[in-house]
Amino acid sequence: MIPLDPLPNLIDQVYARILEAITDRSLPPGHRIRQNELAERLGVSRQPVSHALHLLHRQGLVAESGRRGFEVTRLDPERIRQLYEVRGAIDALAARLAAGRARSDLSGRAQLEAALQAGRTIDGNTPLARLITLDVDFHSAVYRLAGNPAIEEMIAPQWPHMRRSMATVLAELDYRDSAWAEHEAIAGHILAGNAKAAEAAALAHAQTAGRMTEERLRATDKAA
Repeated sequence: MIPLDPLPNLIDQVYARILEAITDRSLPPGHRIRQNELAERLGVSRQPVSHALHLLHRQGLVAESGRRGFEVTRLDPERIRQLYEVRGAIDALAARLAAGRARSDLSGRAQLEAALQAGRTIDGNTPLARLITLDVDFHSAVYRLAGNPAIEEMIAPQWPHMRRSMATVLAELDYRDSAWAEHEAIAGHILAGNAKAAEAAALAHAQTAGRMTEERLRATDKAA
């Protein structure tokens, strides 16, 4: 039998910290990751860093670079477009189902209202990492209120890539307000029990985010 990984909790913490740095671009696309340096910055040995990097490599967030090295992968505009096409369909379904349960699932309704209220606190000084967390929390609340666990199970493996794509557009100050205005509209329809309007608003939101992200990434690639 294969021996169990040592210190799984530490590996998870290192993984989460590296993922956060990739997401908020503290470790930007193309950045060469030096394991010794990263281990020193995190105050851990190389072993959990190595394990975490292999997990990230399996998810396509880092790629092999040179001898036993890694670098942060670049976001592929075409791949992001494809992910948002799928996410649009899932988000639309989730919003429709959530609207049908908004009056019976009081706990789920309260979670959505709390996520919405938290989003109203953002301003121009809100850190990018916090913006991404609030965005994820909002959509996760919709998925939970939908009452279909398969939705979250299908989305979960894509969240790391989605979080990176969110950083691309949420870095734009103008989009922060419009994104939350769209969240308000989606939540309003859900809480009112208007399934058709909630479904349409969620689909439009995903399509807008996907289009903006793809355009921004293509413009960045062209400038480079």
